[in-house]
Amino acid sequence: MIFLEPKRLYNGPFDGRHENPVSPWSAHADAEVPEGHYTVPLGKAKVVREGAAVTVIAYGTMVHVALTAVAETGIDAEVIDLRSIVPLDIETITASVNKTGRCVIVHEATRFGGFGGEVSALIQERCFYRLEAPITRVAGFDTPYPHAFEWDYFPGPDRVAKAMRAVLAG
Repeated sequence: MIFLEPKRLYNGPFDGRHENPVSPWSAHADAEVPEGHYTVPLGKAKVVREGAAVTVIAYGTMVHVALTAVAETGIDAEVIDLRSIVPLDIETITASVNKTGRCVIVHEATRFGGFGGEVSALIQERCFYRLEAPITRVAGFDTPYPHAFEWDYFPGPDRVAKAMRAVLAG
């Protein structure tokens, strides 16, 4: 088993805005840890925000970026944190996409060959007749461009917001 942890989350939740100060985990709701022994089930996604207009699927750092985009736009989006990609909780994903009819997938990897393509294919296979707009992926850029800062390669709230607006427009 391999666990990957985004270093950006060490100091606190990352909202995708590099100019913003990082808030400490102690001030965040996810800092609460149950007493005693507990587990987070592998293969079980978490709906971190209920919504009805569009489903936003993310994992790791991008969950916080997606939540920032939703908060800034006011779009009634359902945000799903995959928490694990293998095994993948396709049941939670399909239930949400069938409910909203729209889907945006957000991840840091490149768009070409990224995990979002696999999630998109699974959704297309299972939710085709319920989709009201094409599935949209927001990912890291495939090719770096000169004179860019590191954070320019990764999806931020503005790119996620643009994708949500596009799928809502149909």
